[in-house]
Amino acid sequence: MAITANTDVNTLLLAAQAALQDVQPGEIFTVRELFRGFEWKRIPTGIRIQLGSVFYVYAQGAGSSLMTEHGKTKQNQQQYLRK
Repeated sequence: MAITANTDVNTLLLAAQAALQDVQPGEIFTVRELFRGFEWKRIPTGIRIQLGSVFYVYAQGAGSSLMTEHGKTKQNQQQYLRK
């Protein structure tokens, strides 16, 4: 799936969920790290913020068996710990 500036939040959430299989148990990660560098840069800032919020809700609900919250970075990005 190609990520562009026009990719909607739900599609980005699905991409982030799929990328979780590349995160090893015990690793700490941010939503940004679930996307390759050039993909993340294509996502407009407002959509990134929405994606972070939607992913946080996912992590507390359906994704809670896969990860837990692990504080914030210096840049105020939510970190997660892969179970």
